[in-house]
Amino acid sequence: MGRRWMSIRSVGAVSLAFTVLTLSPSTVAPALAGPSDLVDVQVLAIADFHGHLDPPTGSEGEVQGIPAGGAEYLATHIRQLEANRRNSVVVSAGDLIGGSPLLSASFHDEPTIEAMNLVGLDINGVGNHEFDEGVAELTRMQDGGCHPVDGCLDGDAFEGAAFPFLAANVVRTSTGATLFPPYQVRAFQDAKVAFIGLTLEQTPEVVLPSGVTGLAFRDEADTVNSLVPELRRKGIEAIVVVLHQGGGQSGGYNECQGPSGPIVDIVNRMNDAVDVVIAGHTHQAYNCVIDGKVVTSPGSDGRLLTDVDLSVDKRSGQVVTARANNLIVTRNVPKAADVSSLLTKYRNLEGALENRTVGTITTDLTRAETAAGESALGDVLADAQLAATDGSGEGQSVVAFTNPGGIRTDIMYAPSGSEGAGKVTYGEAFAVQPFGNGLVSMTLTGAQLDTLLEQQWCGQNSQRVLQVSAGFTYTWDATKPVCDRVDPTTIRLAGTPIDLGGSYRVTVNSFLAEGGDRFTVLTQGSGRLGGPSDLDALIAYFALNSPVGPGPRSRITRLG
Repeated sequence: MGRRWMSIRSVGAVSLAFTVLTLSPSTVAPALAGPSDLVDVQVLAIADFHGHLDPPTGSEGEVQGIPAGGAEYLATHIRQLEANRRNSVVVSAGDLIGGSPLLSASFHDEPTIEAMNLVGLDINGVGNHEFDEGVAELTRMQDGGCHPVDGCLDGDAFEGAAFPFLAANVVRTSTGATLFPPYQVRAFQDAKVAFIGLTLEQTPEVVLPSGVTGLAFRDEADTVNSLVPELRRKGIEAIVVVLHQGGGQSGGYNECQGPSGPIVDIVNRMNDAVDVVIAGHTHQAYNCVIDGKVVTSPGSDGRLLTDVDLSVDKRSGQVVTARANNLIVTRNVPKAADVSSLLTKYRNLEGALENRTVGTITTDLTRAETAAGESALGDVLADAQLAATDGSGEGQSVVAFTNPGGIRTDIMYAPSGSEGAGKVTYGEAFAVQPFGNGLVSMTLTGAQLDTLLEQQWCGQNSQRVLQVSAGFTYTWDATKPVCDRVDPTTIRLAGTPIDLGGSYRVTVNSFLAEGGDRFTVLTQGSGRLGGPSDLDALIAYFALNSPVGPGPRSRITRLG
């Protein structure tokens, strides 16, 4: 077996180097044992499913041009892989729910939990999106019961997850106890394997503060390392970590070219007793060996499935070999009939929820842009996001920006169904912003605000004019160079020029907050706080301001 030494320039402030076995599928073999002494264990893994019960659409529903995803197909693939395998376990590396499409989100993600019960999910290590609606709602997902406000929307009881949630590094500050069990031990014939589940330490930075009140999120590697002695005292040597944190690489979904990101440092700091790490969070797929550990990620939205095959020595309890392979969840297999039946039930119920009225409008709200790049609907969405910003601890945001590419359709005055003219349905609002992006507030300097506006052209392949909220105005000059089109003296808040050295609270969606559409300056924002989803912000805005008229399209001025 060949080895290639690869150097990561930096992770945080620490330079690292590590060994990667560039095999496909990846293999690590720390010891030798005779065939009769080995127990074979299959671990099947998903991550960042985000309630994608129906197959994702468009290019998001493909892997290298192959249609992929959908719970009905995922169930069939898992069952085919488990057929004739005595020892198999199915795990999820977090964000099983949250940021979900309408079919799941309309019912508070209960359909996803029920579908995963049918699929045969055995373990879910919590992710940050599991905390979107707070601890009480997450606990309800585990234990069952009707929603405290909406009740049981499907007309029958919600039994909760038949599989455990794990949260080794999420601790109640009042008691010091973990929110959910830190690990689960599964026995396979004469071999035992421990599965440790945990989420990213930075979860409080990417969710609503109210969703994680009373909780502490501890370092991922330190948490795993603290559990190793306890597991060894129980005679357990085989350890699989199911971690909602990850990284990326430049190769295909089953490769490991130039791996980078938080996962590298975390795995390098983990005790060598760890054999396999199933990663998530970044929605990237990879298949690596880092520091002698198999490290894989099955991407997102149920389009890929990781198959990890372990051989465990009965005598020592140690993993002898670990082999990983990322597989496409193709749609050329039969749909699982029981999952199809469940989804049909919710699709029939969804119609009533989708058609419920959430507000009214005075006329069409469209994406048609002025010469400056401003749209009436863009104005409304930016206003809604500013209104929804939770500024606790840092102060209320003074401006919101949203990307035009995230506005997927218009809201028309004419009825789309039976709702009546001027009424806006939940389905119509969802169609405008279907991505489930959370809102993020942060502090930028005035100079960074100027840079943000310049990045609408500078470094872009095409013009991307951000939509802005009321009270924020500026002028750009099309005759100027692409990185110098905005005169800072024209950037004003409530008519007052901004101070380039001052500080301003800004709201954007999570896509932009991570530098999406090449707005890289937003990654430098400080004091970041998570907020509600962009869809929830829009619905709340309709509830408070209906009938809503079109935005003025006068906040951005163009010269030339």
